[in-house]
Amino acid sequence: MHRPLTLRLLPLALAAALLAQPIDAQTGRPPFPRASGDTIRNARVFGTIDGIVSDTNLVPIHAAFVSILSTKIRVGTGPNGRFRITNVPPGQYLVIVKRVGFSPTSGVVEVPKSDTLRLSYTLTPAVQTLGAVVVTEKALSTKMREFEARRRLGQGQFLGSEEIDKANTVFATELFRKFMSVNVSPSLTSSMPEYYALSQREGGNPQLGACPMQVYLDQVPLPTPFNLDLLPSPKEIAAIEVYAGSSTIPPQFNGYNRGCGVILVWTKDGY
Repeated sequence: MHRPLTLRLLPLALAAALLAQPIDAQTGRPPFPRASGDTIRNARVFGTIDGIVSDTNLVPIHAAFVSILSTKIRVGTGPNGRFRITNVPPGQYLVIVKRVGFSPTSGVVEVPKSDTLRLSYTLTPAVQTLGAVVVTEKALSTKMREFEARRRLGQGQFLGSEEIDKANTVFATELFRKFMSVNVSPSLTSSMPEYYALSQREGGNPQLGACPMQVYLDQVPLPTPFNLDLLPSPKEIAAIEVYAGSSTIPPQFNGYNRGCGVILVWTKDGY
């Protein structure tokens, strides 16, 4: 006599749960924990930066480094010149692009909430000649050695690390108020206060009604006019030099649209 075959049916809710996710054959448990509701909601708030770096002939540049100032974010471009940065909190950032053999560039960007910001950067080839260096004592970095050489000439105004530490300020913007040729002025067109470095000389900028100075950060030209609050904190700044007019600007930093003057900001080694 054959016994009737008995089928044990799983409850519908349990069966559906088992089918909805993969099961580890050894443990009998899902291999990955499910994302919580808060994690999913937060991921939807962040933005994404998607961009490409090319040369002046629109040829993609491989192995260019793209970084966001005051963050640890630093990515390289692929063979197609493209880069992608995900999970970026929405807000305003300063993006810096560098590649050996090219002049660096930068740009202030506004990362949107729950969206992708698409960027394109063009780097110009640069020819650099390094002179011989004779070391007789603890060597300074190249940028600080050049800073000290220009300070000895005395054609500009200078703040070294000792003066910056003595100022004991939290905001880099306050350091520029120490220069007689710099007028630190808030924007008249922005809802949030943005402070710009304006020349004390008369100028004709239609938006600011003044003459915005060109700011460099470690030889990288920043957009003009530039919001000084986006600069690194004073504890990261090694030196500042200011040149009020084109006649005193060092040749490597002079050029088109520099009549309002130039500010050079140098960060400490390791920043």
